[in-house]
Amino acid sequence: MTVNAPLRVGLVGYGLAGSVFHAPLVSATGGLVLDTVVTSNEERKAQARAEFPGVRLVSSPEELWPRADELDLIVIASPNRTHVPLARAALEVGLPVVVDKPLAGTAAEARELAALAAERGLLLSVFQNRRWDNDFLTLAGLIEEGQLGEVQRFESRFERWRPQLKGGWRESGDPEEIGGLLYDLGSHVVDQALTLFGPAVQVYAESDVRRPGAAADDDTFIAITHVDGVRSHLYASATTAQLGPRFRVLGSKAGYVKYGLDPQEAALREGARPVTGEPWGEEPEELWGRVGSGESPLTGGGDPVRTLPGDYPAYYAAVAAALRGEGENPVTALQAAAALDVLEAARRSAREGVSVTLLPHHDEERHA
Repeated sequence: MTVNAPLRVGLVGYGLAGSVFHAPLVSATGGLVLDTVVTSNEERKAQARAEFPGVRLVSSPEELWPRADELDLIVIASPNRTHVPLARAALEVGLPVVVDKPLAGTAAEARELAALAAERGLLLSVFQNRRWDNDFLTLAGLIEEGQLGEVQRFESRFERWRPQLKGGWRESGDPEEIGGLLYDLGSHVVDQALTLFGPAVQVYAESDVRRPGAAADDDTFIAITHVDGVRSHLYASATTAQLGPRFRVLGSKAGYVKYGLDPQEAALREGARPVTGEPWGEEPEELWGRVGSGESPLTGGGDPVRTLPGDYPAYYAAVAAALRGEGENPVTALQAAAALDVLEAARRSAREGVSVTLLPHHDEERHA
């Protein structure tokens, strides 16, 4: 890496995660340049070439490893089952790595990767982009300012109405694919809960397969008791005919209720790109959440609170700073392992109908 030269990024995978999130965000980040895209799909190669003229295109990750000295970062945005072997291969040739969530299928695998990265002195970061959602940033600010008092219950819903199956590995019932909503959307809602309220000590879950022909969970509920006594109730569903609030947070002084999803994913899907100095991640006033007590926000209770802009670009800006030794890893592998502890406990709870107690792990790392 030449001083002040752009950091060269190799991106593995150009499906939804690679083309909608990683490639645009990498390209929008000062100090990073998208050097190579890995995909064996000819249509996706053509798409990448059209969207990023001059990008190198290769068909397999194995073509990257001999060029390790020409790259500064590998981003893994391929199917979940490939995350661990590809991250391990990249680390072993001396390349820092960003992995899309979930980092692994088990917390043990995540900790093994964390140990390998630490042994090699390399960055291993996990793309938990929902920490930079507009509503999450707003809620974190309200809590820090004490506007809610002592938070007692955190309700978080990532709900969709998708009664028809879309197909693909995400809906596969094969355990090796690490599909289903528990590990997909569950990775987001659990990470957010741990980031806000710290380690989990108790986990209870219900996980169902609702849609005809479905093979993986598509309607899941997770209840977490945190060390500090906060209870998180987390919902991830593709079968919700009437969507609930994205957040309902109840404190000793007031509550915060927020409807609607952060607009950044929709904007990226539609081809919008973040540009430094221009508005990004903003939402209209009618979608702002409300803070108050004693009455429903839908009947006028509480006061509207401006939603802070969402900021997915901040993730890769932090990665670039960490690679240059100018900042911290924004999402560590050990934080991902703590979330996987919860997801594994939730899977066991749903399967056995029990509440699962989590013991503190010696490498436990506060999410915040």
